[in-house]
Amino acid sequence: FHINASPAGSLTHLLPNAIPSHNCMNQLFQFLALILTNLAYLELYIRQKPSDIDTMVQTSESALAVVDAPPVKPVDEPKLPGDGCPVNVYEYHTLAKKKLPAMVYGYYSSGADDQQTLRDNEDGYKRLRFRPRVLVDVSKQDLCTVILGTASSFPLVIAPTAMQRMAHPEGELATARAAANQGIIMCLSSWSTTSLEDVMQASPNSPKWFQLYVYKDRDVTLQLIRRAEKAGYLAIALTVDTPRLGRREADIKNNFSLPSHLTMGNFTAVDENSKQGRMQKGSGSGLASYVASLIDQSLSWKDVAWLKQNTRLPILAKGIETAEDTLLAMEAGCAGIIVSNHGARQLDGVISTIDALEEVVQATRGRIPVFVDSGVRRGTDIVKALALGASAAMIGRPYLWGLSVAGQQGVEHVIQMLRNEFALAMALCGCVKVSDIRRDMVIRDVYAPYDVKSQLKAKL
Repeated sequence: FHINASPAGSLTHLLPNAIPSHNCMNQLFQFLALILTNLAYLELYIRQKPSDIDTMVQTSESALAVVDAPPVKPVDEPKLPGDGCPVNVYEYHTLAKKKLPAMVYGYYSSGADDQQTLRDNEDGYKRLRFRPRVLVDVSKQDLCTVILGTASSFPLVIAPTAMQRMAHPEGELATARAAANQGIIMCLSSWSTTSLEDVMQASPNSPKWFQLYVYKDRDVTLQLIRRAEKAGYLAIALTVDTPRLGRREADIKNNFSLPSHLTMGNFTAVDENSKQGRMQKGSGSGLASYVASLIDQSLSWKDVAWLKQNTRLPILAKGIETAEDTLLAMEAGCAGIIVSNHGARQLDGVISTIDALEEVVQATRGRIPVFVDSGVRRGTDIVKALALGASAAMIGRPYLWGLSVAGQQGVEHVIQMLRNEFALAMALCGCVKVSDIRRDMVIRDVYAPYDVKSQLKAKL
């Protein structure tokens, strides 16, 4: 299918130039899909909503494309002295805690205040129970999916985490190569200890997004965007939940600061003396002082419009947990939502991301994709997230533990474990392909903030 829309959003043509199929039935189904898509475009054209039309172009192209799964390289289990090879993310966490300096481990592992939300992010997944289907032929499975028009070996994205060279000398370079070898998307942090150009060069043919903080100096922000576009990043993940840094008591106790031999590579690559590239060491959290002095606290929805005017890349709003903000994000022209509470590192006491997910998904009405991070520790968690409407799940701490323990090989092993757990959970739920995962496959237990048992009963 070849779909073109003018910059103003008006539909110029929608023609079936080629319908790749192997039998007449496939042609019929795809032609019917074309008709339905055409009707949807016509409705949007009448309503004159260009942003909606642009979004549907991307969605329809992704849905109708023939997807080739990215190649996945096999991973040997890391050989670790004495401890044996970890068999799950939790064991990698234990090993990373033993290996990392207290200041670094505290930074990566801790949440805000009493860490209530930190615990709840993981517990939220445990409150979901499966309703599996049986006697389904699962001898051949297809885990591949399409994320913002990009093929992925399975629905997992590497979430942006800062300062990865504190965990391993190769830091973000190792993570980028691992993501490339495993056929998934990586999102790079603004606060990377390696420049965005060097990360792209480490795996030039692998898809990447760029996470963006908006600085008080807008020229600094624009320069980051321009460099990300030039380097070949595919999307901007705009962090919207950090006007100020959450109170992280571990960082306060440990007087956290970026070690002196490291810098914020995205800034020092351009200017070695850049104030954005270094963190002052003192009493308390050096990162809190960095954010207070440099990050723009006045950021609002009007700035999303400013950002759209200054980039051709799709913008994902990262840090949304409510339907109200979801609607505002769509009005502002965001191409996707990342349901996130910043790994429980901002406002303690907010609901877990998996509990917030369905509200956000329902607010989008399928117009833009929704992703979820924070709390994913098992492949079963990914299945649960997709059942509640996510297009993919994102991980942060799990791959940091793998990176800390065994570098690139550790990151790849973590991804491989999650993929294997995901495939097994799909099979045991009766799913052959990702699109087989449905809402009625999970229910919430009686201790959850709310459940869907009454809805299921009415449906059945």
